[in-house]
Amino acid sequence: MGKYGEAAVRSVVLLNTGITHDPVLAWETITREIFGEGTSSQKKGCPKGTFLGICESGLVNGVPAGTYTRSKLNKEYGLRALTLLSLNPELINDMKTLWFQTLGDNQKKHNQQMDVVISLWKNDLINTRNLLVVRRWQ
Repeated sequence: MGKYGEAAVRSVVLLNTGITHDPVLAWETITREIFGEGTSSQKKGCPKGTFLGICESGLVNGVPAGTYTRSKLNKEYGLRALTLLSLNPELINDMKTLWFQTLGDNQKKHNQQMDVVISLWKNDLINTRNLLVVRRWQ
């Protein structure tokens, strides 16, 4: 698990212990601890947008659906990757293929979005029952 995956998992722990109920505040708190306040790594938008987008969709165990991010693309990448994992769990061991399949024809470079997705998945923090509902409505 990379540092952004660690940030996602620790943010969920913070949320589930009731220290905060705000995913944005949880992410900011944990990334400040991991990377240092105001650093470019702490401010990095792609993993943050992915984490908050997944939270926003009600897919993170213990975190209610809500409005947490304006990031459309990173949220979409996270949701697509989770859908792919639900259909083919073997992708959990191949971040590069997961990213490639998430993007389809787009040739963008992965920017830690998959670290967030895979870490949440591996730590059983994704509500797969809700994932089926979200997939049905997409």
